[in-house]
Amino acid sequence: MSRTAPAARTTSAPPGAPAAQSTRTALRICPLCEATCGLTLTIEDTRVTRARGDRDDVFSQGFICPKGASFGELDGDPDRLRTPLVRENGELREATWAEAFGLIAARIRPLIEEYGPNAVGVVLGNPNVHTMAGALYPPVLLSALRTRNVFSASTLDQMPKHVSSGLLFGSAIAIPVPDLDRTDHLLLLGANPLESNGSLCTAPDFPGKLKALRRRGGTLTVVDPRRTRTAQLADRHVAIRPGTDALLLAALAQVLFEEGLTDLGTLAEHVGGVAEVEAAVKDFTPEAVAAACDMNAEEIRVIARELAAAPTAAVYGRIGSCTVEHGTLASWLVDVLNVLTGNLDRPGGALFPLAATDRAPRPAAPGKGFALGRWSSRVGGHPEAKGELPITALAEEIETPGDGRIRAVIAIAANPVLSAPDGDRLDRALAGLDLMVSVDPYLNETSRHADVVLPPPPPAQSAHFDFAFNALAVRNQARFSPAAVPLETGLMDECEIHARLVLAVSGMHGAEPSAVDDMVIQKALAKAVADPHSPFHGRDAAEQALLLSGGSGPERRLDMMLRLGPYDLTLEDLRQAPHGIDLGPLQPRIPQILKTRSGRVELLPGPIAADLPRLRAALDERPAGLVLVGRRHLRSNNSWLHNVPALNGGSNRCTLHIHPDDAARLGIADGATVRITADGGHVDAPAEITDAVRTGVVSLPHGWGHDRPGTRLSVAAERAGVNVNQLLDGSRLDPLSGTAVLNGFPVELAPLR
Repeated sequence: MSRTAPAARTTSAPPGAPAAQSTRTALRICPLCEATCGLTLTIEDTRVTRARGDRDDVFSQGFICPKGASFGELDGDPDRLRTPLVRENGELREATWAEAFGLIAARIRPLIEEYGPNAVGVVLGNPNVHTMAGALYPPVLLSALRTRNVFSASTLDQMPKHVSSGLLFGSAIAIPVPDLDRTDHLLLLGANPLESNGSLCTAPDFPGKLKALRRRGGTLTVVDPRRTRTAQLADRHVAIRPGTDALLLAALAQVLFEEGLTDLGTLAEHVGGVAEVEAAVKDFTPEAVAAACDMNAEEIRVIARELAAAPTAAVYGRIGSCTVEHGTLASWLVDVLNVLTGNLDRPGGALFPLAATDRAPRPAAPGKGFALGRWSSRVGGHPEAKGELPITALAEEIETPGDGRIRAVIAIAANPVLSAPDGDRLDRALAGLDLMVSVDPYLNETSRHADVVLPPPPPAQSAHFDFAFNALAVRNQARFSPAAVPLETGLMDECEIHARLVLAVSGMHGAEPSAVDDMVIQKALAKAVADPHSPFHGRDAAEQALLLSGGSGPERRLDMMLRLGPYDLTLEDLRQAPHGIDLGPLQPRIPQILKTRSGRVELLPGPIAADLPRLRAALDERPAGLVLVGRRHLRSNNSWLHNVPALNGGSNRCTLHIHPDDAARLGIADGATVRITADGGHVDAPAEITDAVRTGVVSLPHGWGHDRPGTRLSVAAERAGVNVNQLLDGSRLDPLSGTAVLNGFPVELAPLR
């Protein structure tokens, strides 16, 4: 483990000279996407004036993208709220922190006492996983509320992978990632990491890793209906028909069985259900799926043979294969292929990271397994997955009268009016709540409905540690960033906001926020000292609590988690290594990581087997017309970066990509306004004619539609774009995970004269 001294520089005016701004540098992990790159910030007084890559960062080694380079502009955005807002006589006005939390405490407890805990819905947005506060406090909030009405961005993104991992491995957070630095062959579906920087695979400089794969003689195959920047880098680009990834993957598995190419290697003794999978995919021959996928059957066989023949290989599927009608089946089949080729849990294949805040390893033993559908939503009867309900069900749960109706919503870093299907309906529903609380730095399309808005400070004023992304990283490492800039007068630390929110909803309003952290630490240590596999076993919990370091409750919690983790680390160790601590390449973790009831990888779980007839029916389905897919931009991340001038422009535009042949057939000219119509309504967007998208497919990026009144997003409003999710009514879901179908749905186009 390498530990180096902090890199810092301060300059000021010489004695006797006029006062000048002091300039210094500070290190910060970028919180703007999953790559978690190390940044070196230039700070003048308290203003971030420049961001560049930290060349000494043990993980990112100087890589930076346009989002990271714009850190200072985002940090200093004049549209960021700097004081709480409360609603009075229908209008939002500035308020004190005490007034804001007092209002929450006064209004939410009576609602819970009269209507029960399920009267409160909690919505967690994507930015939660990019902050310490978002990782540490929502679980405490949910425990205090005891509501079953929990919604998050997961059912707009990665929930199929959580479900398939839960069913296969017994844990929804046991997600294998491709060993990018050592693999010889990468089959990539529905992912465009040259634009997204990776997803459920934390890898700074993903583009560089793919280029390194090619340089060492490896093979990259990209399956995507668009010729993305990632596809342009590939040895083979397969322009598949959207939504048919699961069919292709099933056919690849069928070829492996048919041609005797399966070889589980040392994994064989830990896997059950191989013969059952062989029988389940028997009908999905390349010839059977070719027409539906719009592929050549022989090409499917070649892909399967190359996958089996590679010295090491990994199959990796992301949002384009998740947010479709068979998203969970596709996610399952990704790991089925990794298992059948002997590449799961193998260097150069797909491995399970071991983060510094994971539990210390313990002997392998059967677990409780993973259950789906432990409860269902009140109106639509949608089954829960991983403790969450589909976010598409939120509007109906608010609108529909009766016992259990959601009367209050707490939205934390969430903007579902733009990110979820049928934002117009949700917009109306939110306006009818008895109470809404939003933790958000902006008055956006969702938070504009809140009765209380609690704004966190700019990111430079918060400490940072990646809990979620370190558990998905392609190399084990740990990095901690203290706040680069002192907390501005009048602002409240984001962790304190969350802690006070927990106190307000739990009937403890007025207590010190440290009480929340003390409670969590006390419970965790009491459990740890009683656990024979814990590093703290047999010790005194109170004494261990006194040993924890850190200047705040969340830092003490982080120190505790590091001490209880697998690497014998402390927070002080990370402070002494500002560029991070390298913990080495990923290592095999099976069977220790398995939590299934059998203690083995259960290759054909019951819910998966029950859903396969639906996939067989898809063999005969063909879209009658055009289908739409989304699009990622390098200078964007969902809906929350469009207010940064440096990121809003250039290629980051809300245009409809359409192939020249389709445009000619429909009489659509480049730049002309086109009406796009689907289940949920229509939107109008300018056409951008390009052969980067295959025929029969059009593409519109998500996260746009900043044209609603009552927001304070001046830059975003100037180039509002349109909300692609308004084309959906929320009825299209992957049934196993409740994930909205955001890709591969039918649309009609008409040029507007």
